[in-house]
Amino acid sequence: MSRMQKVFIIAGLLLLALGLFWPWLSQIGLGRLPGDIAIERGNTRIYVPIVTCLILSVVATILFRIFGGR
Repeated sequence: MSRMQKVFIIAGLLLLALGLFWPWLSQIGLGRLPGDIAIERGNTRIYVPIVTCLILSVVATILFRIFGGR
């Protein structure tokens, strides 16, 4: 199995786990942090989770550095 296939399998499993645990993860406030932009006007709702994405990026970077291999 090539490295890219392993990456896609792991990414898929992580997305599956995230979907399964979302009811519990949403209770810790992830996605509603200060710095996340939410605009509501009439029937339109726009949400840009800037700070949440930054935190997830830092966590993913740390995990890849620890478990990345090389």
